[in-house]
Amino acid sequence: MSASPVGERMTALQPRLAAAEAGALAGRFFGLAGRLDPLASERDQNFRLTAGDGRIYVLKIANAAEPAEVTNFQTEALAHVARTAPGLPVPRVIEGQGGRREFRLPSGCVVRLLTWVEGRPLHSVPSSAPLRRSIGATAAGLTRALQGFVHPAQDHELIWDIRHAGKLRPLLPSVADADLRAGCERALDRFDAAMGPALSRLPWQVVHADFNPHNLLTDPGATRITGILDFGDMVRTARICDLAVAASYQVDPADPLATLAEVIGGWHSVLPLLPEEEALILDLVALRMVTTIVLSNWRAARQPEQAGYFLRNLPAAGAGFAALAALDRAEALARLSTLIRKEAA
Repeated sequence: MSASPVGERMTALQPRLAAAEAGALAGRFFGLAGRLDPLASERDQNFRLTAGDGRIYVLKIANAAEPAEVTNFQTEALAHVARTAPGLPVPRVIEGQGGRREFRLPSGCVVRLLTWVEGRPLHSVPSSAPLRRSIGATAAGLTRALQGFVHPAQDHELIWDIRHAGKLRPLLPSVADADLRAGCERALDRFDAAMGPALSRLPWQVVHADFNPHNLLTDPGATRITGILDFGDMVRTARICDLAVAASYQVDPADPLATLAEVIGGWHSVLPLLPEEEALILDLVALRMVTTIVLSNWRAARQPEQAGYFLRNLPAAGAGFAALAALDRAEALARLSTLIRKEAA
């Protein structure tokens, strides 16, 4: 067992192939040559590959610490979505030499090639009510497309999964702000006392689990989602956790319930919430913010060369968490329920 509470996969260094080395792999496995430009990634190494004919791909080199079956889990999920919901804007997996879609290197890294999805990164455009509704509806559409998908690696453990929030406790000292750290600890207390057991009674399935602004693309007018990227955090968990993740990044501290309701209402219009799910959603959103706060600080301290990447969502998570913590929970749940139905109508 790993000595780290988050596991070796979260602490292992990324692959560090030079562009020329990655290009050689693209040629060897997929018969492609072209310009390679590095892309940001939490655990893997990714390149944008622009082929000579102008077509664009993403060359993905999975971290050697990532079990090969987990990488295959992602590959098969993309293939499943392509069959069940071909209209969803997700990457397609490209077959290479011998019809294979995955190539394992002696280092243990797995190489794949995906199609490039066009669009404006969500994090670079102004937020709006139509866009927040589209985020919720798109998340629900993908979750619905993944219903029935099963894989041997679906129950792998990932610390980002909200159901493992209790394992964040040893990392709390990494949050330097004492008040923020105390608020995170109170949220974890509530999770241990009530939310963890309640999650086990809700519908579970494989979900994307990472609808953050850096994984979504929009149309030119920034009114709807046109691309879903990065299936690297996909897990089998309580279905409602997928909505909580998506909503957690869209909270405007100036009006947290209204902006939350727009995302949740979009989801509810496609995949209606159960009463038991609705009762937990506010706390689950806060817990995802706690996860972002704790892991961002902890990882930035361990890998300062990547601090900018790890801390990119921290300001929004901290402000959103403070706004939710300031609300009376019972009153907020009642108002949120009313707003959700208005948005979904």
